[in-house]
Amino acid sequence: MNVRANVSAAAAVIPDEIRNWLSGPRPMLIDGKWVKSVSGKTFDVFDPATGEKIASVAEGDAADVDLAVAAARRAFESGPWSRMTPSERGRIIHRIGDLILDHADELAAIESLDNGKPKAVAKAADVTLSADMFHYMSGWATKLEGKHIPISALTAPGMEFVSMTRLEPIGVVGQIIPWNFPLLMAAWKLAPALTTGCAVVLKIAEETPLSALRLGELLIEAGVPDGVVNIVPGFGETAGAALAGHPGVDKVAFTGSTEVGRLIVQAASRDLKKVSLELGGKSPNIVLGDADPEMAIAGATAAIFFNHGQCCNAGSRLFVQRNLFDKVVEGIAAQAEKIKLGHGLNAETEMGPLVSRVQYDRVTGLLASGRQEGARAVCGGEGLGGAGYFVPPTVLVDTNPGMRVVREEIFGPVLVATPFDEPDDALIAEANNTIYGLAAGVWSGNTGRAHQIANRLRAGTVWINCYHVFDAALPFGGYKQSGWGREMGQAVLSNYLEAKAITTRIG
Repeated sequence: MNVRANVSAAAAVIPDEIRNWLSGPRPMLIDGKWVKSVSGKTFDVFDPATGEKIASVAEGDAADVDLAVAAARRAFESGPWSRMTPSERGRIIHRIGDLILDHADELAAIESLDNGKPKAVAKAADVTLSADMFHYMSGWATKLEGKHIPISALTAPGMEFVSMTRLEPIGVVGQIIPWNFPLLMAAWKLAPALTTGCAVVLKIAEETPLSALRLGELLIEAGVPDGVVNIVPGFGETAGAALAGHPGVDKVAFTGSTEVGRLIVQAASRDLKKVSLELGGKSPNIVLGDADPEMAIAGATAAIFFNHGQCCNAGSRLFVQRNLFDKVVEGIAAQAEKIKLGHGLNAETEMGPLVSRVQYDRVTGLLASGRQEGARAVCGGEGLGGAGYFVPPTVLVDTNPGMRVVREEIFGPVLVATPFDEPDDALIAEANNTIYGLAAGVWSGNTGRAHQIANRLRAGTVWINCYHVFDAALPFGGYKQSGWGREMGQAVLSNYLEAKAITTRIG
């Protein structure tokens, strides 16, 4: 099949309001004002479907991070944010979610243009889940409660005490987000930090800064006070490194690759600031012989090809019991070959390009490595070349655990499929044979057995007969080198809170 023929040739039409918004250099947000970088530098942002420049953005570095941290510190220690009641804070956070929904089409188009994903997907997933995150977290603002704790202290006769705990915001938070879900990752980070009363410096990815900058405008409209959220676009080695190691930052929250996560920890260790990390994955997706094959085919296809495979939790390692292996692999390949590639703003597009030339080169380099090591592509298998960073959906078989395509996180639309004979200890050991532990899937007609397998998988999220099911109330994070701490749900609040014990003698 000529996969290049499956790429939509229709020209993308950029809405006028977005074209006008992009017409001048986009500044950064510091202390409630939109400002140029201290250096005056900007960097270009490119449409990954065409490789053409679409915007210029202020390039932040250490000097800008200094200003942003100082603004966040003032807002936290003496600004109105720290004096607001929890209900007042919750109403502002809820209003952010409302404004996201009010501007859903615009935000989806910006996300599509900047990241490459189809606009319909961005609107249904990224925008909707972002709004839901702010709505969900707004309710927690009034429910961050301490406890009265009876104590058994060794005291003199007749002495009595009352002991209680108090939950307090951790302070100024440095947050660094990736390029695969720019708006949603901003929401995941900002919503709980704001709910707990923290002030934030958000460093956004240089590949995809646009939706977070537009979100910054909505934060101001919602009533977030000056300095509470500061947004600094820039590069990891300058702005990101300066933020992670800044002495004025109390905590760093990072989402991205495991390799960069290690650098974040090193930078934060200089003054022992607290760190939470949501990192990489190489998630196993297990199909048992009694699974509904059509359900498993559809689920496994979505598990790896959603968002062009640029998901940390993508089901990239498929294990299928031998009696269903050929049927499932052929079914996924057939679905993959029908996926329409194209510009994200084109209505018929089902999969966009990878985010950048760097990512394209990484994914195609790993595909070349797989071919050299003996893997066989049932479909796809190499980049399409030409304009845009398109890699077709790929299914690899004849792999072994030593191959790079099996061991390394590819972060592209590449599935490696392996048959197994029985769902025994050997299968569980191979599924867990990775430095990561972010997510996993199990497909079976026997939910009891599926749960038994799920309980043995070393992963922070396990889906049974489904995949990519997210909700603001569900905690998300990983075992092993997939990270520290959890995003979303009640669990994420602990990332941004300190527990203070107060004991008072009453007699």
